[in-house]
Amino acid sequence: MRLKLICVGQKMPDWVSQGFSDYTRRMPPELAIELTEIPMAHRGKNPDIPRLMKREGEAILNATGPKDRVVALEVGGRSWSTEKLAGQLENWQQNGQDVSFLIGGPDGLDQACRNRADQLWSLSDLTLPHPLVRIILAEQLYRAWTVTINHPYHRA
Repeated sequence: MRLKLICVGQKMPDWVSQGFSDYTRRMPPELAIELTEIPMAHRGKNPDIPRLMKREGEAILNATGPKDRVVALEVGGRSWSTEKLAGQLENWQQNGQDVSFLIGGPDGLDQACRNRADQLWSLSDLTLPHPLVRIILAEQLYRAWTVTINHPYHRA
């Protein structure tokens, strides 16, 4: 089983790369987190945002495996507690199905990505910057895994 983060945006600041890698290196090999970065469509003067989001969405969906369970990170999605995420993680492991987490760019995810998603998940009612979402998601996946093995990290 693979956990795949498919994110719009490249060339992240060092603090994003370091924060993300800090949590991904803690994950066990059987739950390795893979990052796929999708180039953000150029937003020049007077951009056609729906067209650009569609282009990004197509690239995201092309990076998603046809049999993957897809979880789209969306402000309008359902919020999950850490315990709920830990339960989800255990279910995904039992099914052995790869899980793709979709993180849109500054304008969000295209409707096609939301339509492909098996689940819509909201990390917060707040709108979070997409680079920060990578770190939060990696930390939460690590935390959920520690819950499943009764590791003290979650209680720290």
